[in-house]
Amino acid sequence: MTIPALKVFQSINYRYYFSGQSLSLIGTWMQRTAVYWLVYERTQSSLMLGVTVFATQFPSFLFSIPGGMVSDRYNRYRVLLLTQIASLIQALLLGLLVLSASYEVWHILLLSAWLGFINAFDVPARQAMVYDIVENKEHVANAIALNSSMVHLARLIGPALSGIVLESFGASVCFMINAFSFIAVITSLLFITLPPYQKPDRTNSAWADIKNGFTYLKDTPSIANVMIMLALISFLSLPYITLLPVYAKEIFTGSASTFGYLNSAIGFGAMAGAFFLASLQPGANLKKILFINTLLFGAGLLVFSHLTHLPLALLFLSVVGFGMMSQTTISNTLIQTNVAPAMRGRVISYYAMAFFGMQPIGGLLIGTLSHHIGAANTIATEGIVTILIALIIGPLLHHREWRRNEKMKMDQLEERSVEATG
Repeated sequence: MTIPALKVFQSINYRYYFSGQSLSLIGTWMQRTAVYWLVYERTQSSLMLGVTVFATQFPSFLFSIPGGMVSDRYNRYRVLLLTQIASLIQALLLGLLVLSASYEVWHILLLSAWLGFINAFDVPARQAMVYDIVENKEHVANAIALNSSMVHLARLIGPALSGIVLESFGASVCFMINAFSFIAVITSLLFITLPPYQKPDRTNSAWADIKNGFTYLKDTPSIANVMIMLALISFLSLPYITLLPVYAKEIFTGSASTFGYLNSAIGFGAMAGAFFLASLQPGANLKKILFINTLLFGAGLLVFSHLTHLPLALLFLSVVGFGMMSQTTISNTLIQTNVAPAMRGRVISYYAMAFFGMQPIGGLLIGTLSHHIGAANTIATEGIVTILIALIIGPLLHHREWRRNEKMKMDQLEERSVEATG
């Protein structure tokens, strides 16, 4: 008997995709952890941590819309292959740079910005291609939830491994491991078999496609409200991650391994949350779950903020991770299952802007605020703000358009049924 959450693995293409991405993401989290630790160790500045987050993710904000347009206009499979190869080169250069020991922090920031540019094209193509490779579209929601499980499992394993490798071998080895991990995902992509690519007939210019994507989003409040909530959470709540090196080194008087444990605790909670979502039955009220988990996210941040006992802090960071992951997984699911297929890449680019693009700006804000009022008070403030976002924006998710869209879908199915039998 097949477990409902795992039915998507009946697709051989998805099995290849999942296995390759799983290995690659562990390397990605090892690199991310090493970059933040390396910058903080060199500068001892929470403000510079915010600058690092900004350099890593702001290019994704700037170029996500062109990235979504590319995903809709061109072969997503080839776009994804190119972005994975480019990411491999970036990690390899970062490793060689740090190994040479003749580098400045701005060198790391520059290479991080390059990765942010790559991700602007990678994320829309990768997210949209999940829909393409899953043959049974009823399993798409499970596939998206399992993707989140994969990301958060990597977040559980990657930082813990990174902490050990950082102390034993140094940051350059973390970067080299990430470079080699891309070989796994590139190999898995080469095994995926898709129907021959049919180039869409287009009369619009690239700029018109971008404009149409924005118009579609503006005219679809059910999707726009999800985007607004995600953007606010990404701007004001998710940058708490920026301050984890400060907690590891100053509040818990630990080392790189302590930093790894903090990240892994978040990954453990997020992975548990992702498995929970993947196990939901069709028809579950995702908007209600999103609202509740956002409150849980805020409460977890509020309690964690002033804890000084590491085991208790790890417990509440797991709660934070459980609540936080709903922002990405449920938002992604609601968007992908309601967006028009022709608009999928462009709408996902707005999702990428909301999720990845707002975090770097928020990282600068949180880093600056922490510089003035301290890390603990800053994260407590983020917890309160997160709860307020849930209470204010949450009710808008129940916009009547959701019900109208469902009725329209049912009417269309009935019309097709009548035509087929007529």
